[in-house]
Amino acid sequence: MTFSDLKTADSTIALLRGPYRYISRRAADLGKDVFETRLLLRQTTCMTGAEAAGVFYDPARFQRAGAAPPPLQKTLFGQGGVQGLDGEHHRKRKAMFLQIIQPDRVEVLAELVTQNWRRAVGYWAVAGQIDLYPQLQLLLTRAVCEWAGVPLPEAEVENRTRQLTALFDDAGDIGLGHLRSRAARKAAEAWTADVIERIRSGRLAVPDWSAASVIAHHQEPDGQPMEPRVAAVELLNVLRPTVATAVYITFVAHALEAHPTWRERLAQGNGAEDLAFIEEVRRTYPFFPAAAAIVREEFEWRGHRFPRGRRVLLDLYGTNHDPRTWEQPTRFDPERFLRENPNPFAFVPQGGGDPAVHHRCPGEPVATRLIATALDQLTRHLTYTPVPPLAAVDYRRLPALPKGGYRIQSISARRH
Repeated sequence: MTFSDLKTADSTIALLRGPYRYISRRAADLGKDVFETRLLLRQTTCMTGAEAAGVFYDPARFQRAGAAPPPLQKTLFGQGGVQGLDGEHHRKRKAMFLQIIQPDRVEVLAELVTQNWRRAVGYWAVAGQIDLYPQLQLLLTRAVCEWAGVPLPEAEVENRTRQLTALFDDAGDIGLGHLRSRAARKAAEAWTADVIERIRSGRLAVPDWSAASVIAHHQEPDGQPMEPRVAAVELLNVLRPTVATAVYITFVAHALEAHPTWRERLAQGNGAEDLAFIEEVRRTYPFFPAAAAIVREEFEWRGHRFPRGRRVLLDLYGTNHDPRTWEQPTRFDPERFLRENPNPFAFVPQGGGDPAVHHRCPGEPVATRLIATALDQLTRHLTYTPVPPLAAVDYRRLPALPKGGYRIQSISARRH
């Protein structure tokens, strides 16, 4: 670290106070798309905008190995998983996930989510009033475990749901929440490692196409299977993000209430505009604040030096709201997605570029399909009343959610 590095103020507190808006606001204040700061006492370069995303996702310039801060490696991502790989190892693991999420298999998962949703509505109706977010976590856990080939006795559903949720819902906490997430990571990896070992030993029979089977039998570039602990991490990389879709579904419900004209329009439609509404929710509402990478070899961009080994953060939320790319970026307008397909480096809710080549999340099509399933249920198959008032989104929370949760009441299945 140089003397000039030491003079750079540490911005960790500022980032924690505004994780979704810190980078874009600081960049706007400075009048540039790239700037340096220190985070957790480490010199860090921050970038925002579609052009910056195009640079950030260049595999010749950046690597992912060692990029995620240790607290997130030990909670959200796990150690040894696909998010921290590069080169041939990354391509092989990414191909494994793309095999798991073939379109026909995703449709099976969507049907299981629909079945669990319909069953849940009966319980919600009896309860009278529910907080939607935790209820979604339960039904998604049931559905994805059945689909992935992970045995889940009913007596364990609540405990496993808490563990999977803690991996993403508490990971950004710097206090007790982080400790809960660490404990959940340890317990969940033990659970999924046992599933992997039982499949490999023949003690557990699951469909060959299931995520658990594909991961258990995956071969690394050296022809060897993954270590059980790493295979457990990758199995959780199927379960965890599926349950995390509860965040987006909660935002869909929030957006339907905030934009009743669109709610009525979708309810009367045939589903042709559903994806546009979903993509606008994913653009406007906060999910991942930023993505991290490490500079491979020194280079310059926009007159800024990127030294080898420097950690770099790409502003995802700010890029999705960049006025140079998006007309009236703060306006909720699903029709923008009916007019044209977005630039894959401008629309980056779950990373940028091509998921087969870059570090864009391979599970993004799964997320959009499950959100579409939920949107269909909320608009065409469910009658409910939101509990007023409409809560503002808490941007200091990671992940962000409506303050106080999102509660609905007077719930019943809609009769057709």
